[in-house]
Amino acid sequence: MLLLLVANLIILPVAISFFNDDLSTRWIAFNCLSDTIFLIDIVVNFRTGIMQQDNAEQVILDPKLIAKHYLRTWFFLDLISSIPLDYIFLIFNQDYGDSFQILHAGRALRILRLAKLLSLVRLLRLSRLVRYVSQWEEVYFLNMASVFMRIFNLICMMLLIGHWSGCLQFLVPMLQGFPPNSWVAINELQEVSWLEQYSWALFKAMSHMLCIGYGRFPPQSLTDMWLTMLSMISGATCYALFLGHATNLIQSLDSSRRQYREKVKQVEEYMAYRKLPREMRQRITEYFEHRYQGKFFDEECILGELSEKLREDVINYNCRSLVASVPFFANADSNFVSDVVTKLKYEVFQPGDIIIKEGTIGSKMYFIQEGIVDIVMANGEVATSLSDGSYFGEICLLTNARRVASVRAETYCNLFSLSVDHFNAVLDQYPLMRRTMESVAAERLNKIGKNPNLLAHREEDLGSESKTINAVVNALAAEADHVNMSNESVARLHSSDRDLRELGWNLQKLSLPRPKSENNFASQDMSLFRSSENNGRISFHKSDTFHKESSLQ
Repeated sequence: MLLLLVANLIILPVAISFFNDDLSTRWIAFNCLSDTIFLIDIVVNFRTGIMQQDNAEQVILDPKLIAKHYLRTWFFLDLISSIPLDYIFLIFNQDYGDSFQILHAGRALRILRLAKLLSLVRLLRLSRLVRYVSQWEEVYFLNMASVFMRIFNLICMMLLIGHWSGCLQFLVPMLQGFPPNSWVAINELQEVSWLEQYSWALFKAMSHMLCIGYGRFPPQSLTDMWLTMLSMISGATCYALFLGHATNLIQSLDSSRRQYREKVKQVEEYMAYRKLPREMRQRITEYFEHRYQGKFFDEECILGELSEKLREDVINYNCRSLVASVPFFANADSNFVSDVVTKLKYEVFQPGDIIIKEGTIGSKMYFIQEGIVDIVMANGEVATSLSDGSYFGEICLLTNARRVASVRAETYCNLFSLSVDHFNAVLDQYPLMRRTMESVAAERLNKIGKNPNLLAHREEDLGSESKTINAVVNALAAEADHVNMSNESVARLHSSDRDLRELGWNLQKLSLPRPKSENNFASQDMSLFRSSENNGRISFHKSDTFHKESSLQ
């Protein structure tokens, strides 16, 4: 169908302009076959589904809706371009029989010329070509291929318009009978072969369209002048379309690289505005080059528009090399790995950068995707070095203590950081992984000469709090049993005793939530219950605070 359409758009103008065998058998057969096929295509279009405008994934198959849509859009144009108006005109012309005997005389010649003009209506089939090409671009070509296809289609359309313009340059003088001042007569092309006529006509049309001249001779008649202006207007329009599409192609070839250049330009202007030192400018430039690698993406915005499951899959795929290189992830639960990876943040450090400074309060830990870092003690000695697949910074998150050592980037380091909030949220759901990480942290503390028992303070503190609460409750209950008072005092004591026992049972049944790790390891001074006997009554101080672990003995 597409090939037949292209053949019609190319052959029809040539046959109409340069051949006079309009009534030959082969020409009538070709036109009748083409018209029949295109009429059948009109019928098929009434049964072809259409895409819903507001939902590209839904196809409308209702025949009534399809017919209504087709009648409102392309039906009449397709119908006019498919009906053989020239043959109908010749058939219903009453003088056709006599005119056929004298084709080159008077009325018959005018009838044939008018029939030629009516046959030009078939060129309206160009609308079908535009629709078919657009559908092909949407279905078979994506991304860069679609851009190149649009450029290719535009060039082909320009050549087709130039072809039509060349045929028109010769058709108009031919319909006028080749007047002496026409360009055909001046060049003496009336009796030469059709190929030579077409070549000169195409050269004249392309000269006009490209605005490089008027051909061999400038226009000598009013008709030639109007044809020249028409060719120039069509050429200027095609040039503007081509220039716009070419500009769009250049900009869309690598939009990420273009955005990177704009970003770097903006940074350079900022550094110049702030008058930053040359060395610092160089470091900033190298940082951008290493981090973005010549391409800039707003990854957070892109991932934020995806569904949760799709975003998780993309992040897991992007961090697959990290997961494969970190032994801690290799032996961990897949759900744990997924929960951690989706909360990581990508960071880049340059050689010599202090990633972690000793004595500061930690807010994140790091996983090394690529690069080497040194663990530096307070005296400047390098305790150890870590490379791809290692992690560091978890000790202070587990102990809530200050950083026990500094970490310095030895090379360019591509790291993934995990904030303390995400760290605690994930490890609270996977206590086994918490214990594993605590054991690794204890080994590292021992290696750098720090006390590994910091990690055990949490259990000891919680155990001592539990024993203290139980002792206080038992002492209060025993003291209430041995007090001898008057009947009224005994009644009050019994009432107080019941209250104390209920308080003790409530404290034992109370299930406090597990404290976050940032609060688990700080040294705390717990206030004990204060008991005093004031007028035979036991009271608690209002500032007393109770701490209790999950299960009390």
